[in-house]
Amino acid sequence: MNHSFFAYIFRMRYIARWALMRNTRTENVEEHSYEVAVLSHALAVIGRDVFHKELDPDKTAATALFHDAPEIITGDMPTPIKYYNPELKTAYKRVEAVAQDKLLSMLPPELVPAYEPLVREADPEVRRYVKAADKLAAWLKCQEELKAGNSEFKKAAGETLSALQAMGMEEVDWFLAHLGGAFQLTLDELG
Repeated sequence: MNHSFFAYIFRMRYIARWALMRNTRTENVEEHSYEVAVLSHALAVIGRDVFHKELDPDKTAATALFHDAPEIITGDMPTPIKYYNPELKTAYKRVEAVAQDKLLSMLPPELVPAYEPLVREADPEVRRYVKAADKLAAWLKCQEELKAGNSEFKKAAGETLSALQAMGMEEVDWFLAHLGGAFQLTLDELG
């Protein structure tokens, strides 16, 4: 039998993000997933090492790598549409579950137990950190676009920052206070 799970996963690079916005640099779901994995790992490390919480940064990063995997099947629906109203949000969650089922059916049965918790974001605490990292990655994308002179991302930057702050996660606040400012610097200033 031909198991196509990983062949599908590697197609995330063909799914564009921010499709309704004019971008100075395009972004795809594959690179976004990597960024979310790096950021979720960082948030979990901050939670564990700064705030002394029982967290597993490696599990959080692994989950983040697969957090948008269903978009291989569904495509990337713009956030304003996806969360427009409760009925649409619920319907999209059902579509996402069907996509998760389809992806998991593409694995050899003996691998499903290892990947199912990642694809479904089964651990609520891990999902919370991945969601925060997802928002943080979106905010950083907005900062990158604004730094390049693209004012189209101004409103998205403000809304995303407000959403991040509303999450009430001290790890996010710590990241923004101690690490976020570096994203405003040029390459020469970083050195």
